[in-house]
Amino acid sequence: MEQRCAGLFVQVCVLFFVLLTAPSLAFSAADYGLAFRDGPVDIHADQFRFEEEDETYYADGDVIVYYTGGYLKADSVILQQNTDTVYAAGRVFLKNNQDVLEGDRVVFNIKTKTGTVDEGRMFAAQNHVFVRGSQFEKSGEATYRVEDAVATTCDGPDPAWSIRGKELNVTIDGYGTIKHGAFYAGKVPLLYSPYFIFPVKTTRQTGLLLPDISYSKNKNGLDIMLPFYWAISEDTDATFYQHYMSKRGFREGVEFRYAFSPDITGVIYGDYLRDRLRIEERSGPFARDWDENHNRWSFYLQHESSFESGYYIRADIARVSDRWYFKDFSSRNYYRQHYDKGQMNPFNKVSFEADASMRELDSKIRAVKDWSLFNLTTLARYTDDFSAASNAHTLQQYPEITLTAINQAIPYSPLRLEFVSSYNNYYRQEGQKGSLFDVNPTLMMPVSLGRYAQFTPRAEWHGSFWSSHGDKVPQVDSNGLRSGYVVGGILTSDIQRTYRVGGKSLDKIRHGIRLELDYTYGDNNTDVFNTPDYASSFARQNGITYALINTLMTKWVNEKTGPEYREMMRLKVSQTYRLDPDRYTLSSINTNNSHLGPVEMEWDFRPLPYVTVRNRSIYDIDSRNWLRSNSDLVLTTSRGDSASIGYHYTKGLIEEVNLALRARLTRAFDVEAVLKRNELSSRTVEQTYAVNYYHQCWGIKLGYSETADDHRFFVSLNLYGLGFGL
Repeated sequence: MEQRCAGLFVQVCVLFFVLLTAPSLAFSAADYGLAFRDGPVDIHADQFRFEEEDETYYADGDVIVYYTGGYLKADSVILQQNTDTVYAAGRVFLKNNQDVLEGDRVVFNIKTKTGTVDEGRMFAAQNHVFVRGSQFEKSGEATYRVEDAVATTCDGPDPAWSIRGKELNVTIDGYGTIKHGAFYAGKVPLLYSPYFIFPVKTTRQTGLLLPDISYSKNKNGLDIMLPFYWAISEDTDATFYQHYMSKRGFREGVEFRYAFSPDITGVIYGDYLRDRLRIEERSGPFARDWDENHNRWSFYLQHESSFESGYYIRADIARVSDRWYFKDFSSRNYYRQHYDKGQMNPFNKVSFEADASMRELDSKIRAVKDWSLFNLTTLARYTDDFSAASNAHTLQQYPEITLTAINQAIPYSPLRLEFVSSYNNYYRQEGQKGSLFDVNPTLMMPVSLGRYAQFTPRAEWHGSFWSSHGDKVPQVDSNGLRSGYVVGGILTSDIQRTYRVGGKSLDKIRHGIRLELDYTYGDNNTDVFNTPDYASSFARQNGITYALINTLMTKWVNEKTGPEYREMMRLKVSQTYRLDPDRYTLSSINTNNSHLGPVEMEWDFRPLPYVTVRNRSIYDIDSRNWLRSNSDLVLTTSRGDSASIGYHYTKGLIEEVNLALRARLTRAFDVEAVLKRNELSSRTVEQTYAVNYYHQCWGIKLGYSETADDHRFFVSLNLYGLGFGL
């Protein structure tokens, strides 16, 4: 589970416990030219004596006490064997790896694990936490008290921020209290609480996360998010999102996460708002005229369980109260913050981009069983269609059962087989509904034509059986069968050549050319008037498709990790020559009935690790127009600068330009800018500008964002070691 820090005093007390149990620690003496010692206690001092009568060791003058793997340093040390007590005074210094405890006087009982430190100062390296207090006291097995406590993660004698309390009491795995606690910015107190109680966990710490503050001119007004994190157990935690919007009211969101094992994880989230904003909207395909106190809510469930037998279950369920939820809360919502960006985080698995452009929202539950050559998937899907006036006509799918055979050899024959078969049950409140069973086997036989070529003929058959009921359409059969077939073959040829560069970094470049010629003939016996609308028709086709693929692979020299191989470029150009143009169904990329189909191009280019170019385009040679063109250029630097520009075009539907820039001006400052413009309607969709400042122990982000329906100012503060801005 992720660590979310908020109870800073808990870290202090845990470290205090570790340092006071010094006989079991490993201290690092590298900073003082000292060596580790194994075995029992070893004492070095200018003066040393042992009193047998009271079994006490006395050491004075530059005393160094070596424990098993560690040390204590002080002006004088007394060790009483009969009482198991250690007294250290005068510039007392304890070090554990990079963690340090200093004080004027230390008294510690090895047997009871209790003790005190007068005028103590402590540093915990893991979270870079400094703490001082007039007295540290460990009074029980897991009970601690710090008087006049001051804690911060800032270096130097005058910290930029600190937390101060008259008295801190903590019981590990129990509860902690702070009396007369205050948050200071420099030497100025900003927040005060006479008494605060909080649960305490040693691994993850319960407490308030840092707030996120913004101002929205049209939508939300003053917008304040204050999260509270609760470490429930080692396997579970929860976050409460208190969200106040001056124009809308108070929205409460709750997230519950669990990780019972690496293979069983999940998250449940929900929020509710009694929206008091009066909304009258006539733009767009749907109008709304809402009075105050409108109920708004969302719910999300994501669960995944994996088993050693190759079986796993995954649930992704998302529901919202209305079609305008993501439009109204597009600037900040839980779903955008937890979008799956491919970072393998088990709790950032939202599969959709939750913004104003969402047209539908799917909820899915799937159970999957994998074998070496087969896959069985059972799926249930529910869809909320935001582009329809009512969801009554939206086709729902449950269950869908699919058995897939991966391409495999047929024993004792030169043939190979792959097939997909599925059963679907479709339902909706109004319209046709029913079941559909599909079978699609494919036979192929690869034939080598020498060193540079291979020919693979194939034959596939499609068969569908349906049973339809519900609201009927004239001429649609209640039960029926449709079938179709595709025959053809693909000829491939691969040629490669390697060029030796012999540079210090770049060693070799390999150029590869692959040519593909694919003939396909397909027919079917489907009568579209007799087929239910949830059963798609089989494509009729007769044509030859060529594809030319160029690749450049590079080998780089890395003395530390060994050779590295990268694909520097991949360019694919393909086109279909239609032997019978009338057999092809017109679509967005087949807009005419000529013999030559559109040219499709795919280009990926990465000449250097910090330069990436990507293009996907479709060009109609008859009309001499681009039907689709999506291009992106991304530049990055090792210090954190980045710039990207994207042009996305689909004829008659989309033409937009997206710009994003992040520039590191200094080690402390960087700036960000985002611009999204719809060239089709000649309007700016979004423009956002932000400035980030990074200090050693805190950071702040200030920004302004403008969209078609709102203007927003925002500020986010991050106190390192204490919490995280959202």
